[in-house]
This record gives sequence, structure tokens and C-alpha cells, in this order.
Amino acid sequence: MTALRVIAIDGPAGSGKTTTARAVAAELGFAHLDSGALYRAVTLAALDLAPNADASRVLAAAQAARVRLVSVGSGYRPDAGGVDVSRAVRTAEVTARVSTIAALPAVRHWVNRELRSGAAAHPVGVVVDGRDIGTVVFPDAPLKVFLVAAPEERARRRLAQDGQGLNGESVGRATRELLSRDAADSSRAVAPLKPAADAVVLDTTALSFGEQVQEIVKQARKVFPELDIANTQD
Repeated sequence: MTALRVIAIDGPAGSGKTTTARAVAAELGFAHLDSGALYRAVTLAALDLAPNADASRVLAAAQAARVRLVSVGSGYRPDAGGVDVSRAVRTAEVTARVSTIAALPAVRHWVNRELRSGAAAHPVGVVVDGRDIGTVVFPDAPLKVFLVAAPEERARRRLAQDGQGLNGESVGRATRELLSRDAADSSRAVAPLKPAADAVVLDTTALSFGEQVQEIVKQARKVFPELDIANTQD
């Protein structure tokens, strides 16, 4: 992995990691690798199991469903048995279970191995987003970014993304759900949510989407000066 360009983007639920990572990757000509989509695909495969199912049963279900990430164009999509499950992994049922399954050490080990394999197979570079990308999956990534935003702002963004109405009740409910997810992710024994020691912490509360993307692109061009050389040659 030393020769491969890796940009790690971490942050809490609703911080815009995935959409930001996808846009940064497009801007730089990198591939986008979404760790959350893989955790969700594993969760989707394990929905019929009991909530307290152990990791061996969860992984057996994922392997039976042939869960994997498939390289498509400038990114990767979650796949199960040759079927694109990008939409299926975003259901409320999957969302309610993914934190529990993602906390299982053996599941995290399996997902991390798949992420590293996917990144190693790309000839240009990858932007990877998740919750422990800079601390665990790619601790040697040349650029690590940790996105933060006020809980209420994250709730509004999440509701808008899902096409739901914005009112005091819906924002309050979504904020409580995000704070609960934050607590679970930050307090888990394995790979808790936290910024890497050398991460760039970017507060996006008052930034537009375009502004936060361009800030990360600016940081990337500092870390990878050869990107500007390539653009000049183009």
C-alpha cells in the first residue's frame, strides 16, 4: 500500500462522509470506496439471523450470499450474488442492525481485509470513507480527514437526503437517533470512532457541500503534489 494514494475520510453518522468522499474522488480522478456499504451488505445478508447472532453465523450468511464490493467505473458498489444491493442496504431494517454487526471483531477484520484488497487493486488511488479508516484500516494513509458537524445540522442533512420533511419533531427525532449512534460508535471496544492523531479535523457545520469538498481537494493537492503536475500535462 505504500505506493498507492489513499485518502481516508472518517466521521460520525450523518456527517456526509460518503457523498463528500465520492465527490472528492471524482474531482481527483480517484476511485471511491465506501466501507459503510460493505458493512450494510453484510448486515443485509444477516437480517434473518437473531439480533444476538455471533460473528461466525453473520460471516457465514455473508459468504453464502456472496457479499462483496464490485469495481464499477470510478467506484465500487455492494453486491450480493451478482446483484447490485446499493438501494437494499439503505433500508431502515439494515440501518437498525448495522452498528451491532459492525461492532463484531471478526466482521470488522473481514471487512477491513476486503477494503484493503479493493484499494490495492486500483491503479490510481482511492478515497475511502467510514469510521475507523484512518485509525485502523489505513493508518498509513498520507491524508486523513475527520468530518464533524453539529448534531442538528447532521440531522437536517440526513432528512433532506432521504427526502423527508424538515420540522421540529422530525429534526429532534433524527438528532436523538444520530446522538445514540454516535455514543454506540464512540464507546465500542473495537475500533471506536475517533479522529486519527494526524487527521485534519474539518467542521462542516457552516460549510456548503462544495466548500467542504474543495477544502479536502486542496489538502490532497498539498499531500500529492504530483496531481497538479498530471493536470498540467493533461
